[in-house]
Amino acid sequence: MSDLTLIIPAKNEKESLPKVLDELGNFNFKKYVILEASDKLTIEAIKNYDCRIIYQESKGYGDALKKGIETVDTEFLCIFNADGSFNPKELGLMINKLKDDKYDIVFASRYEKNCGSDDDTLVTLIGNYIFTFLGKIFFKLEITDILYTFVMAKTTCIKKLELTAKDFSFCVELPIKAKRASYKICTSKSVERSRIAGKKKVNAFRDGLKILFSMIKLFFNNKI
Repeated sequence: MSDLTLIIPAKNEKESLPKVLDELGNFNFKKYVILEASDKLTIEAIKNYDCRIIYQESKGYGDALKKGIETVDTEFLCIFNADGSFNPKELGLMINKLKDDKYDIVFASRYEKNCGSDDDTLVTLIGNYIFTFLGKIFFKLEITDILYTFVMAKTTCIKKLELTAKDFSFCVELPIKAKRASYKICTSKSVERSRIAGKKKVNAFRDGLKILFSMIKLFFNNKI
């Protein structure tokens, strides 16, 4: 998988990220860790690992992902969590769906047959169901897990989308704009693991409102 770059947004992940990088050490692809320069503890924790550290100019989850996307020069890229919840064994299935040229973007899903999550709460489960339903009704999205940003794509396709979200609303902006660009989209089965440090960065209600407002804005703005 030398033609793949993992974009790993990290914030206060000094406990989790070294273990994630240990697990990724058996794979042949680039690893870009995106974080704030002020996050000294995480930087110190990964200084001896085979990864490239890229510093955000601003703040936010979406801002970190945009910075990573801008930097990638391989044929494929994948958004990969720094908390241990994503299983690298699932990467092979995802990249195969891109390499056979049938698809441009692959969205992992926890909500299909033989899938699941060890990290979901009742609130996040219901929230994801609602946002996924809204995506199907208002944007004709066929993906089954809209808030799960375990995504692999052809790099040239992602770079053309002109993504702007700096916060967690990035997770809905990406599939909506990909759909409007007529990209070939599919899902891939996934089982989300428990977070190593057990700390969520998402505030279900505050960030949920931001995501909802973002979807409303995108609905009324029909431009890609």
